[in-house]
Amino acid sequence: MHISNKCSIAVHCLIFINEYGKNKKVTSELLSLSTGCNPVTIRNIISAMKKDGIIDVKFGTGGATLAVPLEEISLYRICSAVDPKAIAKMISVHSSPSPFCPVGRNIGSVLEHTYGLLKTDVISSMKSLTMDKIVMDYHTMLESEI
Repeated sequence: MHISNKCSIAVHCLIFINEYGKNKKVTSELLSLSTGCNPVTIRNIISAMKKDGIIDVKFGTGGATLAVPLEEISLYRICSAVDPKAIAKMISVHSSPSPFCPVGRNIGSVLEHTYGLLKTDVISSMKSLTMDKIVMDYHTMLESEI
């Protein structure tokens, strides 16, 4: 299992916006330099987070700022905004089991309940992890560098 790269890039962007957005115009080009990602990828992620109401972007001149407090931005909200199929991709049954094999023919139904429980647990955990906690972890890491 893994969380989509889009989700980690979005978290990176949100930390950067939180840290520098009050004093600096945070643009896709600046975020691109920090993340090491193509500016187009950053613009797509920023657009998705803007659409979800996580951030605001100034029309014309650009510059992203947080639209809501950090404690209202959960990892689940971020991932759902930038990659709506993130959970389904993270927890899914392989797509082409053999219909001629008893196991292959039934594996989807067998795992449906188990994977449903797993998805519920993952979503619950992701909802409990908020950007205020992630930013605190970031600050702890900065302090340990000193």
